[in-house]
Formats: sequence, structure tokens, C-alpha cells
Amino acid sequence: MSVIKELIRTEKDGGISFGDYKLDVKSKVSDFEYEGDLYKVKTFREITRLERNGMFVYESVPGTAVTGMKFSGDGVEFIVEADEDVQITLGMEDDTEYKVLLDNANVGHMTTGLGGKLSFSVELEQAEQIKVKILRAE
Repeated sequence: MSVIKELIRTEKDGGISFGDYKLDVKSKVSDFEYEGDLYKVKTFREITRLERNGMFVYESVPGTAVTGMKFSGDGVEFIVEADEDVQITLGMEDDTEYKVLLDNANVGHMTTGLGGKLSFSVELEQAEQIKVKILRAE
């Protein structure tokens, strides 16, 4: 996998991919339609941010490339790539407990607050990829 040169795209399997952590200059794409919603991505080496209909969905510091992001009633899953360790924040449901899986290993449960934001770190090295899966805890 590598950066998403078009900054955002729909994959054949129905997922969405976005982000280019190799860019030195901030770049963005607005009004990208996916499953009836409008997405906006801003990305470069320092940050990658995704919004849906003007609402926060994803942010990483520093920037990342995300492939195959799919949303379900239980959560979200995607593959993330970067040159270094990243802090990821996701917009999820308010006051809800989620199970965080990195490469299918359960790294614990986290509960969102009133803002619905879920933050966690991912250890990455030079263009390494990790599968992220966030599921509502039962």
C-alpha cells in the first residue's frame, strides 16, 4: 500500500481510502460523494483529517494513508499506514464503550465521552501498515 495520490477514492470492495502523508503542502478535496454523504479530506505530512457532511470522522497526527475504511452499525475498520507512530482520533457515538483491535489483537476497551471522540496510538515504522477495527463492546 502507499499514499492515496487522488487524496480520496472509493474502493471496489465498497470501502473508502484517503490521505497522503508524503505531501509537504496541505491539500484537500471537498464534496466527495460516498454512500449518499459528502466527504472532505485534508492531508499532508503533519495531519490527515476526514469529515462527513461537515462532521468529524477521522484525524491522525502526523498524517497517514487510510485504505478500505468501512462503517457498520457496530463500528469501523480500516488499514492505516504512516512513516512513524501516530495518534488517531475517531468520531464515534457519544458515551459508548468500544473494543479496539490492532492487527486482530485486542488492545483494550475505551469509552467515548459526550463528544464521541475515541483516541488511541498506533506504533508504525517506515510505511508500515496496521489493520484497525473498532467495535461496540457488548
